[in-house]
Amino acid sequence: MVWYWQLLVVLGVLVAVLSIAAGLIWYERRLLGLLQDRYGPNRVGPAGLLQVLADTLKILFKEDWVPPFADRRVFVVAPSLVLVTALLSFMVVPVADGWVVADLDVGLLFVLAMSSLAVYSVVLAGWSSRSKYSLVGGLRAAAQMVSYEVFMGLSLIGVVALAGSFRLSDIVAAQEHMWFVVPQAVGFVVFLVAGFAETRRIPFDLVEAESELVAGYHTEYSGMKFGLFLVGEYVAIILISTLITTLFFGGWLGPWLPGVVWFLVKTMAFITLFIVVRGTLPRLRYDQLMALGWKTMLPLSLINLLVTGAVVVARAG
Repeated sequence: MVWYWQLLVVLGVLVAVLSIAAGLIWYERRLLGLLQDRYGPNRVGPAGLLQVLADTLKILFKEDWVPPFADRRVFVVAPSLVLVTALLSFMVVPVADGWVVADLDVGLLFVLAMSSLAVYSVVLAGWSSRSKYSLVGGLRAAAQMVSYEVFMGLSLIGVVALAGSFRLSDIVAAQEHMWFVVPQAVGFVVFLVAGFAETRRIPFDLVEAESELVAGYHTEYSGMKFGLFLVGEYVAIILISTLITTLFFGGWLGPWLPGVVWFLVKTMAFITLFIVVRGTLPRLRYDQLMALGWKTMLPLSLINLLVTGAVVVARAG
């Protein structure tokens, strides 16, 4: 019966993540409407709640077209990679005490490995489309994601040093008396900026800058393949928000309310931050994006690592 229970947990997490991603599309459009002094979706269903369902059905019934000049096999496989890698990362994220699919000893390394694999989806999509716009978008994505993964990993070493473990549940347990955002404020800021870059959202959405590249790496995609890229983006936003909650804000820890409620409240707060940033900040130029990463974020993460290491050694001594 153990395998039966594990299968139910996996299916439950899968359904929950995809449902939240669908609801997030509506939530983002309504919040952006509020920020831009307009209504947002309000025609289909109460408060426009069924607009996402209508858009999903529209995408499903679109023609599944593959450009004749594209590399067909790679073109078809690429969209699924971005969604699969993001969903696999949720296996090791604890929603509450004992609520985790796979509580791995190397949980944090597993998440970073999955985020690295997500780069292949964007690069392969851009290359296989055989389109100049798509290729430039894919190359930009590769450079951006590889660059920002360097200090994303460095910003988390301080958290691992304080917790003494790569297991995400151990990291949450280590924050029982104080959230890691206090001693790791610099690491939190660096990880947050890297999260925006990893999800390819404003102000780091250079890979699909419509004023320059039409739609970037998914210019030639339509129908459900385009839908997979869209859902994958929102799943990645949820993943980064859950990681921030787990690594820096005590995960499910909190007074009075159940742990699951605290986890969801904290996660929704950071999802809202992603949307507010999209509605308020402009897009950076590509040279500004790379300069910010290598000249500002990387030195900050190294300084944070050195200071954290010195503190941990001093405590041990």
